[in-house]
Amino acid sequence: MSESITTARPYAQAAFDVAQSASDLKGWSDAIASLADSIKHPDVQAIIVNPRIAKAKVESLILGLLGAQASLQLQNFVRILVEKRRVRELPEIAEIFEALRAEAEKTAHVVVESAFELTITQQDAISVSMKKRLGRDIKLVCSINKDLLGGVVIRTGDSVIDGSIRTRLGEMATALA
Repeated sequence: MSESITTARPYAQAAFDVAQSASDLKGWSDAIASLADSIKHPDVQAIIVNPRIAKAKVESLILGLLGAQASLQLQNFVRILVEKRRVRELPEIAEIFEALRAEAEKTAHVVVESAFELTITQQDAISVSMKKRLGRDIKLVCSINKDLLGGVVIRTGDSVIDGSIRTRLGEMATALA
């Protein structure tokens, strides 16, 4: 995985630079994320990993997934990925691109897992708290994880705030042992 990230980084940076100069970070972000999802399909995987399939056919497939509305620069980016046989790194490219975009837009992607659905008030409180803590605008994504029993787990980047009851019970069990 780390090798893929290392390989993907210059491509993500190049895509980001072009997207930023074109003032189209969102468009490029959406396109790269869509391609990254598309290449995970087993039929697409079978084609892009097969060295016997001509690069022109792979290029045609990926450009077809991209759609006719794609800019010439985006199409050229795909052509370079195909030529260098880096299409498989699209998920990592998308991940790095999103991190670069978040940094440029001064936003943070925050994932909140809770045992139960959070109310709008609770979500707003978490957003305000995280905005104060990180000094960035927050993009909050909430999900339900019944295994937590109660409380929340908040993730942003490499940071995790674990306020789940499950973790607290585990800590108590360890202390009592």
